[in-house]
Amino acid sequence: MKSLLLITIFLIFPFLTIAEERPYILFIAIDDMNDWISLLDPDSPIKTPNLERLAQKGMLFTRAYCMSAACNPSRAATLTGLRPTTTGVYGNKTDWRKAMPYRDTIMQRFQKAGYLVRGAGKIFHHHLDGAFHDEASFHDFQPMAPQNMPEKKLNSAPEYGSPNTDWGAWPANEEDTIDFKTADYCIEALKNPPRDKAQFLACGIFKPHSPFFAPEKYHQNYREIDLPLRKPDDWADLPKGAANLMKRKKWFWDGMTELDHRLPGSWHDFIKSYAACCSFADAQIGRVIDALDASPRGKETIVVLWSDHGFHLGEKDHIEKFALWEKANHIPFIIAAPGITKPGSVCHIPVDLSGVYPTLLELGGLSEDSECDGTSLVPLLKNPDTSFQPALMTYGRGNHAVRSERWRYIRYSDGTEELYDHNSDPNEWSNLAADPEWQTVIRDHRRWLPSKEADPAADLKPSRR
Repeated sequence: MKSLLLITIFLIFPFLTIAEERPYILFIAIDDMNDWISLLDPDSPIKTPNLERLAQKGMLFTRAYCMSAACNPSRAATLTGLRPTTTGVYGNKTDWRKAMPYRDTIMQRFQKAGYLVRGAGKIFHHHLDGAFHDEASFHDFQPMAPQNMPEKKLNSAPEYGSPNTDWGAWPANEEDTIDFKTADYCIEALKNPPRDKAQFLACGIFKPHSPFFAPEKYHQNYREIDLPLRKPDDWADLPKGAANLMKRKKWFWDGMTELDHRLPGSWHDFIKSYAACCSFADAQIGRVIDALDASPRGKETIVVLWSDHGFHLGEKDHIEKFALWEKANHIPFIIAAPGITKPGSVCHIPVDLSGVYPTLLELGGLSEDSECDGTSLVPLLKNPDTSFQPALMTYGRGNHAVRSERWRYIRYSDGTEELYDHNSDPNEWSNLAADPEWQTVIRDHRRWLPSKEADPAADLKPSRR
């Protein structure tokens, strides 16, 4: 009778064994979250208790870096395993799918392995009416909800920037936000996983991306917050390449300081709003983690959490990302792989997100991909002291940064350079590139720069309506 029952169960649920043997995946992408958070800096005023809770499930990479400090090239590179220098996807307007029409995203690899792939929110860069979204990567996807915008700008500066660079307490109801709705979708997917196959669930959290809106309750803990450290003459030792790269984005910082004369405290208010957005994002991730913990496969689910890049809040006289300095590239990055990562473990070796694609392939038991530009991080997950190559970042063709344990080396397309000793100068205030004492260090870091660089791929053309 028992044998007959087992045969009957197998006939009714033929894929049950396959699904149970495969790890489920929860893939969380955050937009614009920098390293001034309690996850990476216990002294930071910006508290992220849910990220810390997730880190206790696996390994926190304290020196993790994006591949490019802009949304589109960072996400395209992370999700395809190919660097901007390989694909030519350097900018936010670049048509990443046209640049690599036959390249499988990490989601497509899991689809081909028999996974049900679901997703919601901002996974690929949404630009020009969301045209960058890749439908082929998902069996089911909930796009980002429309941005709930106030009738007038909240920062009382109608001529400064656009509604998208506004900040303040908004909206009144948390349920009306993009990320709350994204979290709702993911919570439901975790509550009701597929029975006949494993699930790959991608959760794209939009905040703290601009506009810097979060409901009022998230602002309450930031009525008093210190300004980030900055050096008044920080640009005095920057090379020509840095000034040329940054001049197109200087308006945000220049306007912020001008606002200080017209609206006292505006820079401070902006930072408070960014902090509130980080706490709001952390809260939505917390809701998803709660659902994961209650999920029938929660204990066996691999979780990968990353931010697409960092963010300047006035450090080095810069606002936003779009730079090769530490603040624009240093990100939160967590991998929790049951049975492989030790709960609460920490890795201090510098890594970049080129490792995400090959790591997930290995953790999921999928075949390797020889075209990947990165290396699997599984050796570090097993032993966080394993020797590893430095992290490499690119912003625009010819502009690169190399981050080793002690140093950040930057070379621009015109050949000019920066070098910072993070042992003594974590704020990157003293450029040592011209100092003869450190030329050996520079030569050692130059060897990690890409030997070949693809020409810039074509931009996506706006759709006509």
